[in-house]
Amino acid sequence: MLVEVDSLDEVDAVRAALAEADLPGLVELVPAARTVLAAFQPGSGGLARVKPLLDTIDLTKRVRTEPREVVIPVHYDGPDLDLVAETAGTDVDGVVALHTGAEYKVAFSGFAPGFGYLVGLPRELRQPRLENPRKRVEPGSVAIAGEFTGVYPTASPGGWRLIGRTDVTLFDSRREPAALLAPGDVVRFEAVR
Repeated sequence: MLVEVDSLDEVDAVRAALAEADLPGLVELVPAARTVLAAFQPGSGGLARVKPLLDTIDLTKRVRTEPREVVIPVHYDGPDLDLVAETAGTDVDGVVALHTGAEYKVAFSGFAPGFGYLVGLPRELRQPRLENPRKRVEPGSVAIAGEFTGVYPTASPGGWRLIGRTDVTLFDSRREPAALLAPGDVVRFEAVR
């Protein structure tokens, strides 16, 4: 079942309520920017219990959980760092201070395995994607686009503005869990030289 809502806060409320409901046969919950996908084992009966549950969720209530904190060290030397500074009306040190001074939350994962869309980016750093996406972005690239910041877990094309890089492995299929970041996690970035 795909549940559509109007905001990231509502996504969080729906995801939390479905996760806590002990629905029979629930295989996976996949939050996104404005949706939550609930996948069930066929014939489990869990799907039939979702609709009545959705009618009881207070979408205005902020979800309070004990989040896991992840600290990601970053070398702030990305190819778009000067562009970001100019667009933000500051200098490189200002970009680093703004990016490291914020606390982020993993709103949802997607695009590539292990890619967490992190909200909490300071307004000054909110910038559009590049007009011409790169054909290849290196794994570990720390980037911003719109209201989000994130780290590319693998090499891929990408249009986000690159401000730095990390040596942290965001996705490893041999690790449990394979993805370092999960929805609800709190993330902080630390500058390293």
